Amino acid sequence: MSDEKTQSVDRLADPSALGLFGLAVITLVACTQKFGITDGVTGVMSWAIFLGGCMQLIAGVFDFKKNNVFGGTAFIAYGFFWCAMAFSWAVASGIFGEQAAAAFDPKQTGVAFLAYLILTAFMTIGALRTTKVLFLIFLAIDFLFIGLALSSFGIAAEATHMLAAVSELVISLLSFYGAGANVLNRHFGEEFLPLGKAFWAKG
Repeated sequence: MSDEKTQSVDRLADPSALGLFGLAVITLVACTQKFGITDGVTGVMSWAIFLGGCMQLIAGVFDFKKNNVFGGTAFIAYGFFWCAMAFSWAVASGIFGEQAAAAFDPKQTGVAFLAYLILTAFMTIGALRTTKVLFLIFLAIDFLFIGLALSSFGIAAEATHMLAAVSELVISLLSFYGAGANVLNRHFGEEFLPLGKAFWAKG
């Protein structure tokens, strides 16, 4: 019975490329607003829900099916983050009424950013034993949450807002590369695009 379960898990495809592509798209769309290339967050919300949220949630569920606690936790936690962000933007934009928008306190969102920074710090340590690309993605996410949290609390708002923007762009570019590498490496059955060996190899 145990062997049958193991074989069933082995037949599941690695969802990393799907999850990383979702992350790449939403961070690219979101950073354009922070850089002032686009206006507002109304157009970002759909991408946050479906690419940042649903796509990463699907990847996370499949990672858990493959008994990958690290990948499953990362994709599902960040998937729900983007869903929550879309809901927060909807409230702040007045979609749920002027009273709800007026009562919205961005500092509460800042506390959530701090919570995600704590999670990401743990995940960054774990990523030391994955690939260099994945480690750098988590490191950039650390800086993203630092920038978002400080900006939400009004601390050096302009500088920290730009830190978040640059971090999102870096996350997007690295995630696009990671997604492409995962697809092509598995498709060709060889290291077509290198992801880099772990910084901290097992002893």
